[in-house]
Amino acid sequence: MFKLANKVTIVTGASKGIGKAIATTFAEAGAHVVCVSRTEYDLNILQKEISSNGGSVSIHSCDVSKFDQVETLISNAVEEYGKIDVIVNNAGITRDGLIMRMSEKDWNTVIDINLKGTFNGIKAVNRQMMKQKSGRIINISSVVGLKGNPGQANYAASKSGIIGLTKSSSKELASRGITVNCIAPGYIATEMTDQLTDKVKEEIINRIPLGYIGNTNNIATTALFLASDEAEYITGQTISVDGGMLIN
Repeated sequence: MFKLANKVTIVTGASKGIGKAIATTFAEAGAHVVCVSRTEYDLNILQKEISSNGGSVSIHSCDVSKFDQVETLISNAVEEYGKIDVIVNNAGITRDGLIMRMSEKDWNTVIDINLKGTFNGIKAVNRQMMKQKSGRIINISSVVGLKGNPGQANYAASKSGIIGLTKSSSKELASRGITVNCIAPGYIATEMTDQLTDKVKEEIINRIPLGYIGNTNNIATTALFLASDEAEYITGQTISVDGGMLIN
């Protein structure tokens, strides 16, 4: 497995689901992980879990839609650890509904957390990474950002925007030794998908060539590769981890 020994990493939306799996995997690979979420209670639980398994971890409560809070997160990490090798912009939410019924608040909230939050993470960290002349930025999008989905116009727009943001920022930062890549998960078993009915799950599985719903470890190991030295020549890419859903 890929190693992250002595690397300082930041994972947003780390308290649950995909973010928690990425944080845990990075710690197991030898990194120090700064786990970020708005929910301190869940962060404390995660910190205990990682520490009890011998991992190096710290926690930081932050609303990624607020640039000043993200800027403070980055400056505190640099002051404490002297560098930032990897940031995973994972924080995301859904507020589903058909466009005709979607409130402006639900549109703005999803865009602010998912897309603006990713922008804030990139903007806040790039100055430090430019000084280092190295860094890995990994953004979490979704297959919904690539193909759309009824009832998720806000989510699809935010996740599609992340892909464009990844491509543009990768071109801006490549000359400084910084890679920027994106992961587009398909249907992954999380607390969110656990709420789906068996009928809906069956319909989803029927659209997946591999025939099953993925797990958070599938995303975490992809992030681990992109964070590793072995991925040094990969930038501006979106990797779909979806069991073949997007095969034409």
